[in-house]
Amino acid sequence: MISESSSFVKGMVLGGLFCVFVTLIGHIKMGHGTKAQHHEHHHIQAPNKEDVSNLSEGERMELSHSIRVYCIILVKPKDLGNWAAVKETWSKHCDKAEFYSSESVKVFDSVVLNTNDVWMMVRNAYKLAYERYKDEYNWFFLAHPTTFAVIENLKYFLLKKDASQPFYIGHTVKSGELEYVDDDGGIVLSIESLKRLSKIFEDPDKCPEQGGLIWKLSEDKQLAVCLKYTGVFAENAEDSEGKDVFNTKSVGSLIKEAMANHPQQVVEGCCSDMAITFNGLAPNHMHVMMYGVYRLRAYGHNFKDALVFLPPAGSDND
Repeated sequence: MISESSSFVKGMVLGGLFCVFVTLIGHIKMGHGTKAQHHEHHHIQAPNKEDVSNLSEGERMELSHSIRVYCIILVKPKDLGNWAAVKETWSKHCDKAEFYSSESVKVFDSVVLNTNDVWMMVRNAYKLAYERYKDEYNWFFLAHPTTFAVIENLKYFLLKKDASQPFYIGHTVKSGELEYVDDDGGIVLSIESLKRLSKIFEDPDKCPEQGGLIWKLSEDKQLAVCLKYTGVFAENAEDSEGKDVFNTKSVGSLIKEAMANHPQQVVEGCCSDMAITFNGLAPNHMHVMMYGVYRLRAYGHNFKDALVFLPPAGSDND
């Protein structure tokens, strides 16, 4: 269930403060700098309260069932700790989540890609996801194992977006003339964008597997180049107040920055109430975030959410 009040961010901040505490004690490095400077880019926003409250009960029910999110988590054997944490926490909230690994790992099931190169992992994961699930899911979310995602908030953000249109969404930055979605915050593609991407993969001149200038780029920039040839451009995701909802840093890092820069407005200066992702989390921080986001509740408060996103059938999610 998604909350349209500050209760969500209060729980999130509590989880973040725990993360800060754990970090200070264990000297665990969290988050990292952005890959490029912020810039003016395409902005798309989540619906506001009125957009949802004005819907009929039938429309709400139809929308809540129409948004189907398939989650792709890229992993390597060195990621076993985070792999386990993601498997036990937020990935349960996807309509379906699968781990795409560079090689076979006995302790966990995964889709084995047999390559250690991240760009090849991204290409092959998207190709397989489209071939297998193009008729079952309309939104495809790609993340790294250090990412924590609130899938209900992602579905809320996508509420009025048409998956038959070419969406390429996340935390958008610019490098030279190239606008791209930073994969540290997660990448969302609509089924139309994935369809176009699967076709351009077959054109080695525009989207080569290796060789040429594109091979020297990071995987998220290479993805943007390929998508650009199909007429799909990066769009920055924001809430109805203009705050970013895909974050490339951990909530603990963002809180510490807010405490330094906006000591009188830590919550307002930190994060969106409807944040979708945070990155740079250690396994124990994943569980702390799970507690702050999903489990902590104030007794007696009635959360009158206009929509309910039901968990997948047979899921043991929180």
